[in-house]
Amino acid sequence: MTASPLRIGTRGSPLALSQAGAVPGRLRALAPGRPVEIVPMKTAGDRLAQASLGEFGGKGLFVKELEEALLDGRVDAAVHSLKDMPAELPEGLCLAAFPARDDPRDVLVSRAGGGIADLPRGATVGTSSLRRRVLLLSLRPDLTIAAIRGNVDTRLTRLAAGGWDAIVVAAAGLARLGLTPAGARPLEPDQFVPAVGQGILAVESRSSDLELLALLARVDDPTTRRQAEAERAFLRQLGASCHTPVAAHARLLNGELALDGLVASLDGRRVLRGQTAGAPASAELLGQKLAQELLARGAREILGEIAGDRR
Repeated sequence: MTASPLRIGTRGSPLALSQAGAVPGRLRALAPGRPVEIVPMKTAGDRLAQASLGEFGGKGLFVKELEEALLDGRVDAAVHSLKDMPAELPEGLCLAAFPARDDPRDVLVSRAGGGIADLPRGATVGTSSLRRRVLLLSLRPDLTIAAIRGNVDTRLTRLAAGGWDAIVVAAAGLARLGLTPAGARPLEPDQFVPAVGQGILAVESRSSDLELLALLARVDDPTTRRQAEAERAFLRQLGASCHTPVAAHARLLNGELALDGLVASLDGRRVLRGQTAGAPASAELLGQKLAQELLARGAREILGEIAGDRR
């Protein structure tokens, strides 16, 4: 009797399908007797392709339908970009596996080449990310930031056609699509801190599916899991939303887990940065500790002002 297929849900965009494609291959090798199939789905974030995500629910728009499909049994697991996931998960779901992290950096792609300092005065830079917008303005207040949506190919095409002077995209997204655009310059994380979970794939499943959890545990990369735990604990402790410029980057250095964190005002004039390090097994505590430090140094006021402005 043929085993029932293991159904892996994912967004249907070219990038999502490309990054999710690595997971079935691993699972087929681990469980050769069980078929594995990809189930593409369209999320609210895809349907609102030209809208500002912050006005319609933020990051959760890219995962809500996939989580609903998990909870009602239409799929057995779902593959997400971790940076698209809210800090809290619905009851009954868990993050069962984090494959090894890809490059977490952002990349500036400009028509003239060079880095942020090389852009002409008043240059227009396109980005869909509030974090990227604020970091750009903190480094170059003279820049004009244009809000953009659409897939990576579309953005690169518009850049080449003269729509903007430059765009900022994720290095992992370019790599997963096999794109190497001319004029690309990686932005170092110590200055341009990545989004929480950037470059990490998360495999979400039902907490009650013990057999599948055991299988997915064999796909999990321990170092990446510690990085994800630290960064997400930082975000959760801050209580920040998608309307807040927040960033965090964890990495393993000399046997310790080092964590950089950032909270900024919407205009980029106030940028609070902090760093901590400790045992990898204490990843969540490190994230909480750094968030508490920044809250005490002024992040609480920044977050309160942003929440007040939205009200």
